[in-house]
Amino acid sequence: MKECGKSTVLEVVTYTEKASMEGAKIALECGCDILMGTSYSDCVNEFCRQNHLKYMPFVGKVTGRPSILEGTVDGMIEEAVNLLKKGVYGFDLLGYRYTGDAAALINSFVSQISSPVCVAGSINTYKRLDEIKAASPWGFTIGGAFFENKFNGTFNEQINKVCGYIR
Repeated sequence: MKECGKSTVLEVVTYTEKASMEGAKIALECGCDILMGTSYSDCVNEFCRQNHLKYMPFVGKVTGRPSILEGTVDGMIEEAVNLLKKGVYGFDLLGYRYTGDAAALINSFVSQISSPVCVAGSINTYKRLDEIKAASPWGFTIGGAFFENKFNGTFNEQINKVCGYIR
């Protein structure tokens, strides 16, 4: 990936400091550029900073499997502003796992946070892709939707459909 000029990212879905640190160590060991996910931890943030690993934690209260995001939009934005002061690179926003109005959260968060925001979790319809296009975050992830064939086709065909649709 790096030989092709790509950035490498590891998303770790953990909620404890111990598990988050294990994920950070794996990201470093694998030579990743960015650690995405985990509930924020000062220790993980410091580890990432010392090892030139960009850190993009979750905001809000994240629990369960699959993840559920709770909190207020204003609270998550305030949390993000405070974490930026601590040196995080950006955020892993579990937008469609939000218990409130997901589209409103994504639009508000992306428009008010001046660092990379990756929207992750349950992007599994063209309607949601339209909302992602409108919000224009730094990035987004699709995982389970491809395995569940939500965009109809082989894995590669689905990726190409989504990329073409977003363009």
